Amino acid sequence: MIKSLKYQLPAILWLVLVLVICNVPMNDIPGSSQEYYEGFDKTVHTGLFFVLTTLIFYGSINSHKSLFLSFFTIFKIAFLSFFFGAFIEVLQWKVFTYRSGDWWDLFCDTVGVGMAVFSYLVLCRTRHGKKI
Repeated sequence: MIKSLKYQLPAILWLVLVLVICNVPMNDIPGSSQEYYEGFDKTVHTGLFFVLTTLIFYGSINSHKSLFLSFFTIFKIAFLSFFFGAFIEVLQWKVFTYRSGDWWDLFCDTVGVGMAVFSYLVLCRTRHGKKI
């Protein structure tokens, strides 16, 4: 298990970055009081979780030494990413009172996860003649 964690180092580093970004007080970041456009926060959530899930897929592919991952592994990756998004929203809601948990943020996290799963299915599974 520890040997396979080395393949997940990029995902773990990204996970820590996402945890910090999502729980830092926004007033402490210059220029964060205004959004670039309406919905910018939701786009950021989607992108962060797309990259996180993609990095977990990358680590799993390298760990298994194969592009073909079982559906159970794909489900575990998607569930882990979703659970992390829900965990962040609970932290924002209950622990970091200067932030607020938001169902739409969790929805956008889930969209990012879904985009990464879809990308894996299309790019890796179908590329080598495996049926989705």
